[in-house]
Amino acid sequence: MIGPDGEQLGVFEIAQALQNAKELELDLVEIAPMANPPVCKIIDWGKFQYQQAKKEKESKKKQQKVEIKGIRLRPRIGQNDLQIRLKQAEKFLSQGNKVKVEILLRGREKAFIETAKKILKEEFVDKINFPIKIEQDISRKFNGLEMTIAPISKN
Repeated sequence: MIGPDGEQLGVFEIAQALQNAKELELDLVEIAPMANPPVCKIIDWGKFQYQQAKKEKESKKKQQKVEIKGIRLRPRIGQNDLQIRLKQAEKFLSQGNKVKVEILLRGREKAFIETAKKILKEEFVDKINFPIKIEQDISRKFNGLEMTIAPISKN
């Protein structure tokens, strides 16, 4: 059994341990049930739960929420439109978000997969002026191609 200050009190029967906790007006909590003999600690359970909730809340504050933003391209996209999409992608990446880049193909355009891959890889992803990593390489979808990129973390 471990006392409320963290000192080891020794090995006690369950009834004696509960009596000691009751005298101190605290709770007896089993910490390591698989140990031989099981390890118990005398603590204020309400205070312990409050501190755990407080720690959880603090860790949630420090977490960064990552969203997946989408950018859609077409095979016959104009250079100015492509530049606008590049700036959008860089803005999303600088905010720490992932970007899913899709190139939509309709009708006869579906026959020119290689051209669409070239536009996606060489004309879009390679021209992004931001350190990125490719999370999901180019994959074929029903109506075109898509790939996911993410900013390189600064850890």
